[in-house]
Amino acid sequence: MGTPTLEIDGHVALITLHRPDQANRLGPDDLELIYQYVGQVNDTPDVRVLRIESGGKYFCSGYDIKRLGGQRTVDFETVVDALEMARPVTIAVIHGGVYGGATDMALACDFRVGVAQTDMFMPAARLGLHYYASGLERYVQRMGVNNAKRLFLTAEKIDAHEMFRVGYLTHLVKDKTLAQAVQELTGTIVDMAPLAIAGMKKHLTRIGQGRFDRQELERDLKVIMASEDLQEGRTAWSEKRKPVFKGR
Repeated sequence: MGTPTLEIDGHVALITLHRPDQANRLGPDDLELIYQYVGQVNDTPDVRVLRIESGGKYFCSGYDIKRLGGQRTVDFETVVDALEMARPVTIAVIHGGVYGGATDMALACDFRVGVAQTDMFMPAARLGLHYYASGLERYVQRMGVNNAKRLFLTAEKIDAHEMFRVGYLTHLVKDKTLAQAVQELTGTIVDMAPLAIAGMKKHLTRIGQGRFDRQELERDLKVIMASEDLQEGRTAWSEKRKPVFKGR
């Protein structure tokens, strides 16, 4: 099919990249679609988890370097920033190599699940490209300034175990268990109270960005304290049963 697709099934949304013969690289039209998809998911209250997946040997090789500097409706930074601030919990399912801008796209997700066949590198310095601000910030926030400098300034390729050690991958699993691990993680998140999850995700992300807003947090806490979900959680806890949250 070529262009990314969006599927929504109940509480789970899935963006799939469909260019395996080109290492799932992204062009301007792909960025526009992904940006629209994130907005659509944000506007679908039932969605609690958004996953990004792909097929073929590579997860994604980032932006098509032949099209750098060309006309774009939205730029890479705008798309990735929107993904980072998406309302649902986000999971990047990294089954193979992740390169260039795709490394930042995955970093913008809340969880990054990889396998032993995964590797990564950031070739900006080899291309003469200065990376955009929020991408540099995400690297430092997620992995620390020393690892960010190592990856940006040397364009070193690192394997899955090193990706996990430096904090790039949040989960490292066996290839044959990837689908099961992702499904279990998805199920765990879906079962949580959606208002509380969305609120804590938002504020944790902003704390990481150095943009924490205590007044907004206080407003969100008031909503949670008056929610049906909190009452359901308390009742289910006392009755020793699984809660059924409705997001209200």
